[in-house]
Amino acid sequence: MSLILTPLSNVPFIRHGDDLADIILDSLNRSKIRLEDNDIFVLAQKIVSKAEGRTVNLAAVTPGERAIELAAQTEKDARLVELILQESNSVLRTRPGTIIVEHKLGFICANAGIDHSNVAPHPSAPLPELGEGSGVREEYVLLLPQDPDQSASNIRTKIEKATGKRIGVMIIDSHGRAWRIGTEGVCIGLSGIPGVMDERGWKDLFGYTLRITIVGVADELAAAASLVMGQAAEGTPVVHVRGFPYPLREGSLKELIRPKEQDLFR
Repeated sequence: MSLILTPLSNVPFIRHGDDLADIILDSLNRSKIRLEDNDIFVLAQKIVSKAEGRTVNLAAVTPGERAIELAAQTEKDARLVELILQESNSVLRTRPGTIIVEHKLGFICANAGIDHSNVAPHPSAPLPELGEGSGVREEYVLLLPQDPDQSASNIRTKIEKATGKRIGVMIIDSHGRAWRIGTEGVCIGLSGIPGVMDERGWKDLFGYTLRITIVGVADELAAAASLVMGQAAEGTPVVHVRGFPYPLREGSLKELIRPKEQDLFR
């Protein structure tokens, strides 16, 4: 079985209010790909956040006392720290340059997933009215979607209605890992695809029964799609996937989040 990942071309710069389902369908046609049942679309978190208006100008943020204190400890902008606190359930670890938190969505990540890269508004986009000297493009940051599962579901529903095909949609971001160096693509929202595949009870090649194997299939696909997307100026935020080796089903981000009582790093 082959797994084929194809970056969609002609995806425009995304702005607040853009309809990502329509953009994906248009790009699909331009790429001359005929959609089939069980195909999957993997979307970079950035375009979802931009379409949903999750861009924030730091010039409009007033840090509180806790943010100012934490900013001094971590050598970060207090306004950014204020947003990190607002987007988090708790702060777990800190060091200069990094704040490790439990995000409101439930997973552990650095700096609440708030991103500076590739965030500046389109050159033709009007800047917010913040007074003289404000509206500096370099001060824009991007928050994660408020409900990535719902975002994925909305996009999936519209594409399925337009095409009559059963598909899956996944939203990914780049996260670090506790045991290893380097970031990789991970799933932060999904619809119509499994988050994990429980292989306990399956037999291996020698007839041994698997007892603890639960595969994070959504994260595996996210990592593969991230390779195709790239991390810098590639401009390919949507990947079409064909040949996913597991049956599609309803899934959610909750499947991928380890319960606190099982988390040995807390």
